Amino acid sequence: MKRVFAALLSAGLLATASAGVARAELVLAMFEEIGCAYCTMWHNEIGPIYPKTKAGEVAPLRRVDLMKPIPEDIVLDSKPHFTPTFVLLRDGVEIARLEGYPGEDFFWGLIEALLREQPEWAENGNKTKGGAEG
Repeated sequence: MKRVFAALLSAGLLATASAGVARAELVLAMFEEIGCAYCTMWHNEIGPIYPKTKAGEVAPLRRVDLMKPIPEDIVLDSKPHFTPTFVLLRDGVEIARLEGYPGEDFFWGLIEALLREQPEWAENGNKTKGGAEG
């Protein structure tokens, strides 16, 4: 029985090695609350465009209600106090943060500055998917 288990384990490890190492998940969490005027502005100005941009491809958006307990799969440096707060997460762990929504013109530059520090940004090359710089 031990030999069968060892053989299966080895086969699984070889398959994983040949498939490459699994990539950590990069997500942009948007902490928001009902009645937040800046959240509404973001959803009107950026929301429809974001998933079509390079930023949206590199770090898909995850909406989080600030008034509810922080989901167990998210680890933050500190609880957000302002809405919206955008937190860049790698495998659920905070790696960068943008507090507030400075308007469409400034949002793209600030978010892309956070994302340019991540390897996924360079790996996506100069793909343009609409919206901002792409």
